[in-house]
Amino acid sequence: MINTSINNIEKSKVKFHWNCIHTWRRSAKNTSWCLLGCSIGDFGTILFFQFTQIPWATLSIMILAIINGIISSIILETFVLSRQMILSKAFKTAIGMSLISMISMEIAMNAVDWILIGEAKLTLWIIPLMLIAGFLTPWPYNYYRLKKYNISCH
Repeated sequence: MINTSINNIEKSKVKFHWNCIHTWRRSAKNTSWCLLGCSIGDFGTILFFQFTQIPWATLSIMILAIINGIISSIILETFVLSRQMILSKAFKTAIGMSLISMISMEIAMNAVDWILIGEAKLTLWIIPLMLIAGFLTPWPYNYYRLKKYNISCH
């Protein structure tokens, strides 16, 4: 009896694997939307301080940039989702999305800026590197979440 229950549980589990192209594509699309939203707030904040030359500490500017990046990502995602559902549900869905993914994206982007430039400053050559780091850091996690919740590639 116990062996039968264990076998039924094992059969009902979905085997996790990292090689589903469809799920990688879908997670890349989701990560790209998140990157766009985060970049708007993050880059906007850094540019504001860069142009106004307000004498804030680099860490303070980067923390504010991370917060603004997350807020702008939630706003963008709410807008995109509001085309598919009512606004209140779209907002709740956007808020419920993975903060781990957004925070890791933001930290990666700002870390690249700080390590290579030494301050919160945007230049034409640093922006692509920040975007690459911001995309690659949460992408495997976003794939994992899609697979975990059996959203893609059954």
